[in-house]
Amino acid sequence: MKLDPLHLVDVFVYVVVLNLAFQFVPDMIAETFAMSLLTAVLLKLVVEAVLKVKKSVLARRAAASTGFQRVTSVAMLVLILPGSKFVILWLEDLVFGDAVSLGGFWSVTILVFALTFARKGVRLILAPTVR
Repeated sequence: MKLDPLHLVDVFVYVVVLNLAFQFVPDMIAETFAMSLLTAVLLKLVVEAVLKVKKSVLARRAAASTGFQRVTSVAMLVLILPGSKFVILWLEDLVFGDAVSLGGFWSVTILVFALTFARKGVRLILAPTVR
C-alpha cells in the first residue's frame, strides 16, 4: 500500500492546529507531544471516514428520484455531522483516556472546522491543481 504524501501533510497540519488548540484552549489537553501526534493521526482517520460517508450521502441525495429519498439523505447528513463529533470524543477517550482531552462537543466542533480549513488551505498552497 502506497501512502499519499498529502495524507502525511494533513497529519502535520493537524499536529500544528492541535498544539495551538492545546496551548490556547484550557479544556483541551495533551500530556505529551507524542500524544498530540497520535491524536492527529486518530483525527485524520476519523475525519477521512466522515468525509467519505458525507460524500456518499451527498451523491445519494443528488441521485435521488423521489422526495422521500432526498429527505432521508438530508436527515442522514443532519445526524452524521454532529454525530461525528461524538464519535471523535468517544474514540479519543477510548484510545487515550486521561492523557488527551479535546474538551466537549463545541470545542471539538470548532477544532474539526479549524482542521478542515487548515487542511484545505495547505493543500491549495502546496498543490493548487490537486483535489
